[in-house]
Amino acid sequence: MNPVASLLLACPHCHRMNRVPATRLRDAPVCGHCRQLLFPARPFDLDGSQFDAHAVRSDMPLLVDFWAPWCGPCRAMAPAYAQAAQVLEPDVRLAKVDTEAQPALGSRFDIRSIPTMVLLLHGRELARQSGAMPANAIIQWARQHLPLSPA
Repeated sequence: MNPVASLLLACPHCHRMNRVPATRLRDAPVCGHCRQLLFPARPFDLDGSQFDAHAVRSDMPLLVDFWAPWCGPCRAMAPAYAQAAQVLEPDVRLAKVDTEAQPALGSRFDIRSIPTMVLLLHGRELARQSGAMPANAIIQWARQHLPLSPA
């Protein structure tokens, strides 16, 4: 029996916390506050005021793409990252942080090159990868570094 009956998740739209039964994650759950999908199958933007709700307080692994609008490889990887979201959700949330607009987050995570993906759970960094990747490589890399689910 799974000891985790429900998960605490931040909504990608209003960033309010929601408790979702673990068995219902694949049933298109909606936010109890704004009524939008909790798993929209696309990356969402994060800023400093919303970041910890998703990266620290949420029980869901968060894959963050640190990027900038002027970065060619970042722009080239964006469609692949969006494709990866369609496959990885609801096992992983995918977010984007514009390091030019959010320099404090870039500094907090010691981002030295972009694009850089960081996989987080409860505020702890699980893995990091710099450089543009195709969708299948993003998916494989993320799954390789996910923690094992409780049995």
